[in-house]
Order: sequence, then structure tokens, then C-alpha cells
Amino acid sequence: MVPSVLITGAGRGIGRAAALRMAAAGWDVYAGVRRAEDAPDGERLTPVVLDITDSDQVAALGDALPERLDGLVNNAGIVVPGPVEALPLDGLRRQLEVNVTAQVAVTQALMPKLRAAQGRVVFISSVSGRVAAPLMGAYNASKFAVEGLADAMRVEVRPWNVDVVLVEPGSIDTDLWRNAQETATEAEEAMAPEQRSLYAKHLAGMRKAVSRIQKQTAPVDKVTEAIEKALTADRPRSRYLVGPDARVQVALRAALPTRALDTALTKMMGLPRKV
Repeated sequence: MVPSVLITGAGRGIGRAAALRMAAAGWDVYAGVRRAEDAPDGERLTPVVLDITDSDQVAALGDALPERLDGLVNNAGIVVPGPVEALPLDGLRRQLEVNVTAQVAVTQALMPKLRAAQGRVVFISSVSGRVAAPLMGAYNASKFAVEGLADAMRVEVRPWNVDVVLVEPGSIDTDLWRNAQETATEAEEAMAPEQRSLYAKHLAGMRKAVSRIQKQTAPVDKVTEAIEKALTADRPRSRYLVGPDARVQVALRAALPTRALDTALTKMMGLPRKV
């Protein structure tokens, strides 16, 4: 029997690359995209129109997918950057709705199919779910939440031989990082003038850090390799950490006291220690 998988956010970036990789590996891939024309083309690739925050589209997955589903890759997500003090609350709600609540909604809808196949649930988390970075508080919160949900769920569904795996990339060469300066500009424009003034040095430091990180991003196939292992390994790891920067951050978190880690992150992000 040919294995099957739904990959959300398959219109670009990690999701698109993962869909192409799993199809090439012989899987029937259901590519969740917000618009059908955004879906990757190829054999074994079936587009599924899916805005994961749309409850009607999530409910329709039951009819769009086979009775048995061997894998679900919860990949769709967004980034809402900015200082916590200056975050628009609607932006924070959107961050958590897309990256947390909607992920759970899709997983709940598909658990009967995954249980029938003794399949896998793969959450695309981030090193940002283990190490919080300044000016990324909302995104950190969403990924920390995903980590907690996945850890709890892994134990809860073990009796049915359904495994839950976290993939934790660092900075990867996708649109998310290629467009990071534009995203930073949008976040800055959403701030009140007095907040932009207060955090001017932080924002300047962030832009310099983004420029540096953009030159050091890891290729997307490093993440898709981890996703394939998460879906196919006889005994998958609970976590797959991807990228040298991700490994460095986790090592620093383990080795340093919290205040020392704060200082290291301040330097890494080019932020002021005093204003």
C-alpha cells in the first residue's frame, strides 16, 4: 500500500520542498495550499485547498483525504516580529491562531485517519521553541506552545502506535529569511511612533543581524531530510534539530546560566545593553 501524507503550507518554502521530496520517495502527497494554483506539480501530488484557520476547510479534510493517513506534517505558519511591548494584540492573536490553535485543529480532524494507519504527526517547530530570541517574542511563544503540545500528545497517543515528532530548524534558506527585512519593516511600521523611537537601536541591531543570518542560512533540503526521517524511520527521534545555528543556540542554552545566555543573545542580535 502506498503511504500517504498531508503537508500543510505546501505552497512555498519548507512545505513545498517537503511535498516534492516525499512524492519523489513514492508517497501520495496531499499538498495543503491556500490557493490551488500554488500547489507543487508532479506525480503523486494532489492539491488540497486549505487555510488551516478556516474551520469549514478543516472540516472538509475528511472527504478530501483517504480513510487511512500515514502522515501529517503541520508546517503552515507565520512570523509576527517585534518587541513584546509594541506588539499589536491582533497580531499576537493571529500568530497564536495560525501557529498553535490551527495546528491542533488540523491534527484533531485527522487523528481517526492517522490512528487507522498507525501514522505519524510531524510538527515543524523551530529552535525558537527552545531558545527565545529578543524581538521574536510572539513567534517564540507559538513555537514553545507547539513543543509543549507535541510532547504531551506523544505520550497520549502512544497506545495506538501513533508517533509525534518535532522538527526544529534554525535559519533556513526559504522565503521567510529571504524576505526578513521586509517583514521587519512591516513590524516597525505597525509600531506607534514613540515605540519606534524607544526601540530604534533594537530595530537597527535586528536589521544588521538579519543581514548576517541571511548569508548563513542552511539549505532547505536539510529540513526535508529530517521530515522524511520523521515520517519513515522505524523508531523516529522525538526531535530533529536542523542547522548549525540551531545546534549552537541549544548548546548555549544548556551550558549558560539564563543571564549569561541573555547577554550572548544581546550580542548575537546586536542589541543595546543601555539606551
